[in-house]
Amino acid sequence: MKGLLNKLYNENHLTREELIYLLDNLGEKDKEKLHELAYNTTIKTYGNKIYIRGLLEFTNYCKNNCKYCGLRRDNKKVERYRLSEEEIFSALEEGDRLGYKTFVLQGGEDPYYTDEILVKIVQDIRDRYKDVAITLSIGERSKESYEKLYMAGADRFLLRHETATAEMYERLHPGMSQQNRIECLYNLKKIGYQVGAGFIVGLPGENKETLADNLLFLKRLEPAMIGIGPFISHPDTPLGQCKNGSVETTLIMISLTRLLLPKALIPATTALNTLSSEGLEKGILAGANVVMLNLSPPEARKKYEIYKNKEITDIHQLKKIEERAKKVNFYVDMGRGDYIDFNGGIKYV
Repeated sequence: MKGLLNKLYNENHLTREELIYLLDNLGEKDKEKLHELAYNTTIKTYGNKIYIRGLLEFTNYCKNNCKYCGLRRDNKKVERYRLSEEEIFSALEEGDRLGYKTFVLQGGEDPYYTDEILVKIVQDIRDRYKDVAITLSIGERSKESYEKLYMAGADRFLLRHETATAEMYERLHPGMSQQNRIECLYNLKKIGYQVGAGFIVGLPGENKETLADNLLFLKRLEPAMIGIGPFISHPDTPLGQCKNGSVETTLIMISLTRLLLPKALIPATTALNTLSSEGLEKGILAGANVVMLNLSPPEARKKYEIYKNKEITDIHQLKKIEERAKKVNFYVDMGRGDYIDFNGGIKYV
């Protein structure tokens, strides 16, 4: 095991067989060593900074029917909303006043938001806030749509692949195609976005092989950002009675991802913080270096319920994040926190 961990740390690569063996045989001391190597890799690559993002959940309408998501189309208990442009810019104005340099606009796949509407929103954000990074997390669209949004001023795009196992993906996402999901990710990369992918830990049917395949897919894709969080059940979905994902396994996946892809930006996700009161600290110690704080109007936050009892940290709670990060020898960085390219420079796109 020591040899595999050292190989992963030094070469940033393991075969599928080696990953499966590692996942099957990690003892407690091996886990400690894995997290230590991942933490050291974060420090070596980015320093001891935790980058702050401002998250704005601007619509909870969604045309999809993903079996684990509380926003799924068939969930009639959701109180749907769309923020007006005035509400969007009021939230962003407050974020700008507080020094946020990355805005993440996230929503369900809402057909209301045509290219014309979204392009105007992105252009207006870019016109008002010249030096911020604009990140979109709005699901699958055509390559032409992604191109228009990129030309309008968007810098980054988050689109988690959810699972790299085709059978599992299509079982959990009725009417959707894993091939299309992957094609979207590669289209985003070709266009020039800093692309985010990632997966859910603990989905029903998961095993060591599916976890290894998730890691190897990320290695092939080489995204700029990688979000990994535990599955949390929502009672108004078909998976409402399923067991939640494991915090421990999520932390192992974060560490393995950090070692496979040292330059990735990896958040300590909201889901991780929801299942663990020390999710931020544990995430950083496992290799995470990003946290998202909520910009959304308070009345909208409780309606954006992907899962129940979501932990929400408000944009005004920076002091709290600073104190928690300090416990693990990290400090808050309010800069854009761009992806470091393979030449060691900052990749502005």
